[in-house]
Amino acid sequence: MNVNFAERAHNHNWKLDPIVRSLLDTDFYKLLMLQFIWKNFPAVHVTSEIVNRTARVRLAGEVDAPALIAQMEHLRGLRFRRSELIWLAGNTFYGTRHIFEPEFLAWLQTDFRLSDYTVTEQDGQLTLRFTGLWTEVTLWEVYALALVSESRTRAALARLNEMELDVLYARAKTRLWEKIERLRTTPEVSISEFGTRRRHSFLWQEYVVQTMRATLGPSLAGSSNTFLAYKHDLEAMGTNAHELPMAMAALADDDASLYSAQYRVLELWQQSYGGELLILLPDTFGTTQFLDGAPDWVADWTGQRVDSKDPILVGDEYIRWLEARGRDPRRKRLIASDGLDVEEILKLHNYFHGRIRFSAGWGTLLTNDFRGCHPRGERDFDPISLVCKLMTVEGRSAVKLSDNPRKATGPDSEIARYRRVFHSPATDPTEVLV
Repeated sequence: MNVNFAERAHNHNWKLDPIVRSLLDTDFYKLLMLQFIWKNFPAVHVTSEIVNRTARVRLAGEVDAPALIAQMEHLRGLRFRRSELIWLAGNTFYGTRHIFEPEFLAWLQTDFRLSDYTVTEQDGQLTLRFTGLWTEVTLWEVYALALVSESRTRAALARLNEMELDVLYARAKTRLWEKIERLRTTPEVSISEFGTRRRHSFLWQEYVVQTMRATLGPSLAGSSNTFLAYKHDLEAMGTNAHELPMAMAALADDDASLYSAQYRVLELWQQSYGGELLILLPDTFGTTQFLDGAPDWVADWTGQRVDSKDPILVGDEYIRWLEARGRDPRRKRLIASDGLDVEEILKLHNYFHGRIRFSAGWGTLLTNDFRGCHPRGERDFDPISLVCKLMTVEGRSAVKLSDNPRKATGPDSEIARYRRVFHSPATDPTEVLV
């Protein structure tokens, strides 16, 4: 845990220091989704693409494209290690053993590969696009976001001298400690580290996780980063993401099957995981319409993750929905994960305490909060909103509506069609910080 970040940054030979060191260095939900895709959609072709929602930051001027490509090629040459596969096979996740099937793990060892990709520049932005079988494309999401984020970090670090690097990391450590001190005032709070995709760096993320583990005790529920969970004996956190209902909807042949796709994917997930890992993510096409039309069995799922709407509004809506269906909200989970920071986490914990089992997925503003830490007052280390979204499925456009219109993705004509089919009108947009 005692890392001299300034010395490492000042003396690093970046070419010999890969950003992604292991194929486990991804969010746990990506591996669960990969197994789901491998099992149910092995022949489906897709494209996905990195999008920078922070338009003021011109990535092409901040990230060296050839160096980024070299890191991507290094990543494509990695293979799952035998010890990692043994851990996936034998470990208990969410209280359940053998979540990963032997045939899937054998496929990971012998046949898994990452798809082809392109890196292009337009209007000062870099575009990373991934094309191939869905099983080859899906894991690129977290890897690519982490690669771009840390490539930007490394370029900014190279512009500082050693004294400035000392100041930068001293300020960041102080900020981290201040946040931890605030959390320690409420030991009942439950937090999972969700910061892989937009982290400052792998080393900083590991430092943050180790620091939290040493100081927060059971308040740290675990980490979404599978490699850090494996290395530091933590719970691996996460279930699924918007990518699945987006793909199911794109494959639909008519409006009726388009609408039902958001529930059909849940049925397939239940079948694939034997009734485990049942956390809803209902905002892909709008939370309110999802709950209004959901079959009664959906209320038996374990809980709900909130990603693009005020968590207080969503939590109250979910609690009312559960009560109307005769379920006890106190036995369910509510997981907030959108742009959280310490004060918001404590506010939400206090608001929902005793009403529902609240926990926070703390991401970018945990593992990449260097705002105001630059020794010359510049914004080179401010986090930006990078996302990787599904673009096409078997040549058809993939769409996400979201509860926040600024997070919607897809062609305008298809977004309009989806809003009509799902009865999900655009609401007032809110700022997307990270």
